Amino acid sequence: MDTSFDMFIETEVPENELIISRTDLKGVITYVNETFAHISGYEPEELIGKPHNIIRHPDMPRSLFADLWETIRAGKTWEGYVKNLRKDRGYYWVYARVSQVIKDGEVVEYKSLREPVPREKRIEMQRLYDKMRSEEEGTSRVVMYVRNKDIERLKPLDLF
Repeated sequence: MDTSFDMFIETEVPENELIISRTDLKGVITYVNETFAHISGYEPEELIGKPHNIIRHPDMPRSLFADLWETIRAGKTWEGYVKNLRKDRGYYWVYARVSQVIKDGEVVEYKSLREPVPREKRIEMQRLYDKMRSEEEGTSRVVMYVRNKDIERLKPLDLF
């Protein structure tokens, strides 16, 4: 039997930081703040000009992003919990608010402000999104949460 194991490291979004980005109307990144670049593991110039879904984590249900686009195109603010993919394949959770930017009566871009998510909420949302993906897409995977203090006590076979 061929068994493989991948460990994905979570990056915590600092409590006093706000992640900011802007995209054009097609979702291509036009601006990121330094916090976004740092937390995502990219340099700003690696993100500018790329589709925002460059950081889409495969754990995220597709229906959430369909809802996001429907909401912001209707002129409303979308809010929700998002698990993002880092450049190093790790991840980070944010609570996001995405809305239109209007100039001279025209929608010219979208802005997203993101903030940290408490640990308990991250676990709750992971379980919900796993359930949603299973129901919507027929996919699922196992996620194990290990606190730093527990890592040194684990032996390789404890992971399976």
